[in-house]
Amino acid sequence: MDVGSAENFTRMGTLGVEEEFYVVDDAGRPTSATDELVYESEPPGVLDGRLDHELFKFIVETQTPTCEGLDEAREQIVTVQEALVEYAAAHGYDIAAAGLHPAARWRELEHAEKPRYRSQLDRIRYPQHRNTTAGVHVHVGVDNAEKATWVANELRWYMPIMLALSANSPYWEGYDTGLASARAKIFEGLPNTGMPTAFAGYEEYARFERLMVEEGSIADRGELWYDVRPHTGHGTVELRAPDGQADPERVIAFVEYAHALVLDLAERYEDDPDPWAAYRSSGGGANTVGDGGLRRELLDENKWRALRDGHDATFIDRDGAGTIGLEAVVDREADRLGVEGIRRLLDAESGATAQRRYRREGGLDAVCAALML
Repeated sequence: MDVGSAENFTRMGTLGVEEEFYVVDDAGRPTSATDELVYESEPPGVLDGRLDHELFKFIVETQTPTCEGLDEAREQIVTVQEALVEYAAAHGYDIAAAGLHPAARWRELEHAEKPRYRSQLDRIRYPQHRNTTAGVHVHVGVDNAEKATWVANELRWYMPIMLALSANSPYWEGYDTGLASARAKIFEGLPNTGMPTAFAGYEEYARFERLMVEEGSIADRGELWYDVRPHTGHGTVELRAPDGQADPERVIAFVEYAHALVLDLAERYEDDPDPWAAYRSSGGGANTVGDGGLRRELLDENKWRALRDGHDATFIDRDGAGTIGLEAVVDREADRLGVEGIRRLLDAESGATAQRRYRREGGLDAVCAALML
């Protein structure tokens, strides 16, 4: 049975980054190429064992090795992206990135034959058949399973912030959805996605994970696709909120923020004589429900605001007493954690805004060209 163990949580602050990319032709349109790139050829050294495909044959995933800190993670992110672009080019392909590819029409594109994905298509059906999404996943090592579970609980409020800053998918099958991140809404059509409820400790999470596998709801722990989760195999907390990005500097900004958040929360966990108290009773009125903060429904509302409005989003604040704009949140977080990347993300044109501008100025061809690495 493919479930993890508390014993895997042994290292604090390590980093690993998974990125999903689109394989495109010379016109920037999605094309089936993963058989050739993943199975029929040998990826170069840095990609060896770190290049896989996703559900569709035009989506690949890269993984960095485990990194000891931000400097190494930065180097690996850039190195892996450059190697992927060079490898694809050698086979006549280009690489693009976004939360959704605006020219992807899922009915016209091929699914992978991998048994795992065929099983998902049979079990999940329509929502998985149309799943052309791509994202960025950041793993941060945590050296204790209880701590990791508490940190994942606390991180839930911050996931909409990361989503709003990353929003890079306004188009679905060429149609302007009016959303900043249509990927987030499309992906929520799958089971076991979105904002998780809080868990009262590692054992509660482990029981849930084990039950889902035993009862056939999921094939393995990897199919718990929540926005944030303890990863019981890697011994990390995995943050899965951001849309895919073509610019490695944007990815690095999310990694910097995720790393700082996890380290800060881990320190707070260690300093608190009873960190689980807020998860045992609400004591906070109608906006809380013994989950250490806002109800899940209000966290879902924040996510909706993020995916709808992107950089213009406002959020229900952590105390549930009012709203706060993205700019104010970013200023607060940057000052509190000593990070600068998220300020640069906010100051720059958002991915969703840029795609719409390219569409106005040059049509779909211009959007597709802009998404290529």
